[in-house]
Amino acid sequence: MKERVAIATVQGKAYFLIVNVLQEQNISFISLVPGEPVPPKIKLVITTRQEKGLVQNEKVLIFGNEEELDSLINEVKKTLLGKEDYEHIIIGIDPGEAIGLAFLADGKVIEEGNCYSNQEVINHINKIIHNVNFSHTTVSVKIGDGVPIYRELLEALDEALPIKVALEVVGEAGTNRPLRENKHSRGVRHISSAIRIAGRRGRVIPRRRQVAANSRIQ
Repeated sequence: MKERVAIATVQGKAYFLIVNVLQEQNISFISLVPGEPVPPKIKLVITTRQEKGLVQNEKVLIFGNEEELDSLINEVKKTLLGKEDYEHIIIGIDPGEAIGLAFLADGKVIEEGNCYSNQEVINHINKIIHNVNFSHTTVSVKIGDGVPIYRELLEALDEALPIKVALEVVGEAGTNRPLRENKHSRGVRHISSAIRIAGRRGRVIPRRRQVAANSRIQ
């Protein structure tokens, strides 16, 4: 059995929403009826608050409502990686008409995709880091400098992201593979570049609000 996640609910809407988000994230799962024995290899069970008492397992995650799905899937990913909290989250960004985005948590890619506006990038990042405990987890955003529009995105990120998120500008030389090596789509190339950007050391950009705060103190 390769599946390490189980869904244990007979509530139709909850089951539908949980299944959809797991499939979107390519996370394999099995379905159980609450009260049914959980196979030993299952690492976590997702159920509802009403059915929790029927589920016997060391790790049980509760589905509350649709608005909590992003937090739920982040907890699933952390559990599957054996983490209570990530130590480091690095977000790589490859700017362009299609903006490549890659999220690495303690060196593992936990999410990737393409965005088509600065606001979409900001929303996606905030969704992933929404429940981050900054006392345990450092978060860095690394943006490639291959196209001039990166500056506009950098300013938007500085304005919108939590002050404890570090911003770095990374040289893009060598991060873009030739298009012929990525036959499926340009989107694949942008994501691959974003992963490479995340792995490089960049130039740290002072956060505007930090500079302003230091100026007031002086």
